[in-house]
Amino acid sequence: MSSKPKHAQDAATARRDFLRKSGAVAAVASLPAFYIGSAAAQETLKIGMVLAKQGPFALQGGDLTAGMQLAFNEAAGKVLGRPAELVWADEPNPQGAVQNITKLIEEQKVIAVIGGTSSATSLAMGAVAQRARIPFITPNAAAREITGKDCNPFMFRMPATVPVYAKAMAPHLLALGKKWYFIAGAFAFGEDVISTFSEIVNAAGGTVVGVDRAPVGTTDYSSFVLKARAAKPDVVISGAANVEPLLKQFKQLGLTGRIALAGPAVSDTDLWSASPEALTGVYGKTWYYNDPNNSPQEKAFVRAYIAKEGRPPSDRVFFGWHAMRLLLAAMQNANSAEPLRITKALEELKLDDGGLPLSFRKSDHQLLRRLVVASARANPADKWDILDVKTTRPANAQALDEMYGSQAEVGCKMAPL
Repeated sequence: MSSKPKHAQDAATARRDFLRKSGAVAAVASLPAFYIGSAAAQETLKIGMVLAKQGPFALQGGDLTAGMQLAFNEAAGKVLGRPAELVWADEPNPQGAVQNITKLIEEQKVIAVIGGTSSATSLAMGAVAQRARIPFITPNAAAREITGKDCNPFMFRMPATVPVYAKAMAPHLLALGKKWYFIAGAFAFGEDVISTFSEIVNAAGGTVVGVDRAPVGTTDYSSFVLKARAAKPDVVISGAANVEPLLKQFKQLGLTGRIALAGPAVSDTDLWSASPEALTGVYGKTWYYNDPNNSPQEKAFVRAYIAKEGRPPSDRVFFGWHAMRLLLAAMQNANSAEPLRITKALEELKLDDGGLPLSFRKSDHQLLRRLVVASARANPADKWDILDVKTTRPANAQALDEMYGSQAEVGCKMAPL
């Protein structure tokens, strides 16, 4: 094995020093490794995953993990021709996520991490990744700070920000009326939904008629829904961790079909878990399995998943699959398992997405890709195909970049690697 360049040795020393002082203590679980050839002759490369196994984000964490495993399996469990392994740690809260990503880097010697089913945990882990100088991709966090004021050169974000969702959804929501009520989770994403969508309706001459913040794990929103009913809004905007209880209580309290419901970054699992008669609303999404504008690779992924699982993949399964594919592509382009070189390769990665360029924007590390705005079907005939796609991709690469906001709008001041 050749010796490392001095800058790599310095980075590795800095990473070890940071991790030694951080005192990580949480446990991690290893997924099955897929060895081909003689593993004894080669050191196994490890990729870390820090995703929810419990709490309100557990379903999304499980789907993200399943998607990553699928992409890993497609690569035959190898990276750069070497045996590889996925190591999955929990993210019970921001503090636990910090402990677990630190343990993955220090003890498991992972070369990259994909993680964060919430914005709060993603922001916390992104800071660890920066200090440890290891690439971190967050596949599920929408708060603007991640690629805004708290951006850093080792953190990359997959889904759109709340402001991008708001731009895409605004024409559809304003057409429903200009009196909006907010029921949001008391965490970074919920606050972003309140502030961003409030700006949209106020700028259009509308009014915010009420705001409620609920604990992240809330399952009974009936008191908030009753307050919303009394305020008589045209639209209730959800910034909750899980929209399924809201749909349930809208139905129970007679609001379904009377007051519109909407929300950005709503997962398929939330909607699929709702009873068919409770389905309603307009939703901003990064991906939907039955979007006719999906790329040939995505359509093939959907067919393969249905053949294997007997049901379509959720958007979070896709996020995990897509994140792992992008990471593996960057490693291949870098022809290296050294974290700094992988980070640079992620910055330079450029792929085709059905005729539009797909890349992490260098100025803020936001993945640029199309959005989907869709409305839920009431009592759908197919329990999986529950959305009607209203709009999808921008017309061209310039429109795509503009949709995600200028550097001044985003507010990222990216530090050098």
